Amino acid sequence: MTGWQRVLVQGIGGCLLTLLLETAGMGVVVAAPAEARVPVRPQDEGAGAPAAGEEETEPGQDGSDSVADPTRREPPGDGTKPGFGKPLPPGSPPPHATPPDAAPAAALEAPDAVPATPDGAPVFVDRAAATGLDFVHFNGMSGRRYISEVTGSGAALFDYDGDGDLDAFLVQGDRLSPAERYEDATPPPPAGDRPPRDRLFKNLLVERGELAFTDVTEAAGFAASGYGMGVAVGDVDGDGDPDLYVSGLGDNRLWINRGDGTFTDATDAAGANDPRWSTSATFFDADLDGDLDLWVDNYLAWTADGAEDCASVSGHPDYCGPLSYPPVADRLLLNRGDGTFANASTSSGIRFSFGAGLGVLAVDLLGDPRPEVYVGNDASANQLWTPPGDRDGEGSGGTTTWSDVALETGCALNRDGRPEGSMGVDAGDYDGDGDLDLFLSHVHRETNTLYDNDGSGHFTDVTLRAGLAAPSLGMTGFGAGFLDYDNDGWLDLLVVDGTVNVIPALAAAGDPYPLHQTDLLLRNLGGDGGGPVRFADVTASAGPALAVSRVSRGAAFGDVDNDGDVDVLVNDSAAPARLLLNQVGNRSHWLGLRLLAADGHDDPDARVTVETAAGRRLLRRVRVDGSYLSANDPRILVGLGPETEVRAAHVRWADGTEETFPLTGQPVDRYLTLTRGTAPSPPSPAAASDSSSSTDPTP
Repeated sequence: MTGWQRVLVQGIGGCLLTLLLETAGMGVVVAAPAEARVPVRPQDEGAGAPAAGEEETEPGQDGSDSVADPTRREPPGDGTKPGFGKPLPPGSPPPHATPPDAAPAAALEAPDAVPATPDGAPVFVDRAAATGLDFVHFNGMSGRRYISEVTGSGAALFDYDGDGDLDAFLVQGDRLSPAERYEDATPPPPAGDRPPRDRLFKNLLVERGELAFTDVTEAAGFAASGYGMGVAVGDVDGDGDPDLYVSGLGDNRLWINRGDGTFTDATDAAGANDPRWSTSATFFDADLDGDLDLWVDNYLAWTADGAEDCASVSGHPDYCGPLSYPPVADRLLLNRGDGTFANASTSSGIRFSFGAGLGVLAVDLLGDPRPEVYVGNDASANQLWTPPGDRDGEGSGGTTTWSDVALETGCALNRDGRPEGSMGVDAGDYDGDGDLDLFLSHVHRETNTLYDNDGSGHFTDVTLRAGLAAPSLGMTGFGAGFLDYDNDGWLDLLVVDGTVNVIPALAAAGDPYPLHQTDLLLRNLGGDGGGPVRFADVTASAGPALAVSRVSRGAAFGDVDNDGDVDVLVNDSAAPARLLLNQVGNRSHWLGLRLLAADGHDDPDARVTVETAAGRRLLRRVRVDGSYLSANDPRILVGLGPETEVRAAHVRWADGTEETFPLTGQPVDRYLTLTRGTAPSPPSPAAASDSSSSTDPTP
């Protein structure tokens, strides 16, 4: 039947939302959780005054006194973007007109059913076990329902040995109190792996000609244990080899790659530790001195000894939320260039701003061009930190203070002026208009959120308009990222899920970890229809690999088998890791690019606009950070669809320097390396047809 239905669902903060849903020949079901989880103390689904002993927070940080952002607005439908005023570039979707007061019902209406692939082929297959990626995460679950049991751990895809393929690093948990015994955990770690450790797996693709992994943890020198959370990758010492920073519940570790297949723990010597509860981290050049600095997200002031007891509305024990504990400030470490870091958290001012940080990006969103740091906070306002002098472009004037401009730029709160439970975060040009937009994954009864960049560094929450609200309303997303899974040139979205509160039906069935959910694959439908860019939930037709129900957390994105499409390494909490190999992307044409600084290391926050022969301009960035607790392949993959010719790659390096690499006549469906300073001079019109790229093929 076709018509309108009025449905009451439980929304953010426990309030009831009235949604008008149009059904068009298919049933529409909005399922609210059977129980609302409410803690003994205030937590993430209902904010109040801080409990005794907790620190006061600023308005908008804990949801009790949120402030709406007056800069948030819908774009006009006149072919321009607000605050920018220039026509959309070639290849962009046509402009659209969405009245600011349009009923949310129309926006919540799901797009017509579309398949994940035209022929029904699975998008991903899980090949972890078949390729020797033998890793089972241990979360220390003991029956106490510690909040840290639900946060999980991350993963990294990086080429540690420089042989041309991606190796895998998986972060491991541990017991949460010395009083807990491994054998009493549910499930316990193997007897030969106590205490559990992070694991490094070498990819043997180049050596064997087929994808296979071998565990080289011990040979590489990884001997430390502890409750691991996230991992960041960057060349700290500038020797061309990627180093690792592993965050944890307790001490963090800086592992320096010696270039011979081994790593050295340089944490203490470098002054890089943070003994608090650290989560995501990212390497970036904060002060533009050529060295990689380090930002570390911190979460909560929590210990097992001080753990609170929380319960659902029915009185059953449940996991506490982030508002049950004080948040902890993040940390900024500046690289001195001599192997040590200076703690700039106080001088930068970030030490005095608190949020329960889980996701982080170091990326230029404002066009300054220095990278800002975007922090996704759990149940408190997100932050967009700009370095001194970043907004006005006139230098720092001697100040070292960073500024949080998330509220004024529209990416601190959702369109209702509320903070959300942010976990995963990514930046990408989903609508093809030449700027980077933001996507964040959130907890159930909220939605995942898409912030559209208007081109001048101001953001609008377009989640409803993009069709992303309904698919995520009942899900809790963690690892998340933009990926063009079918290489059609439009960035899709993958979110791996698993809730943070007990699902009553699973608990009643005796499930020992009753939080698991399936993942979410959202196909970008592009702008060909003349309206806004929208997404369709294609999970059900994407194959059995995404139908597996897990408590999924970290997700790292990269081309593991070097076949020209994006694969995903997922670190599932208290379960085996998954390696989701893309089966369909390389049916379309593609171009892979590696952007290297002059000294040979990957240039974080460099970006490229690939100009195709048909006039499309496809913006992609080097993204080694983002998602949740994870580090991604630094190489860029650009889907070309049916196109077989690329005219040029326009590179903007991290410091704003620009170069154009002509690519006319170069074959596609392969990787190229573009090194800073090697682009030819701009050709004259007469010589343009004979230009060739100053590039090196990369395996």
